[in-house]
Amino acid sequence: MPCSTLVRQRLLLLFLAGMLLLFSPFVLQIEALGRSLGVPVLVFYLFATWAVLIGVAAWLVSRAGE
Repeated sequence: MPCSTLVRQRLLLLFLAGMLLLFSPFVLQIEALGRSLGVPVLVFYLFATWAVLIGVAAWLVSRAGE
């Protein structure tokens, strides 16, 4: 299997995982947790998930060049 095909498959899997983490009923459970330090926990969750998804995508793309 060519390396580019494997990278595409991994990026597709990352995309689907991101959709599941950001747009699933699980987010409603996070929203129900309330506030932490005066800020809704949902905001922390969304930004942390977003940052992790970007970090993993950058790692996958940088590994593809090796």
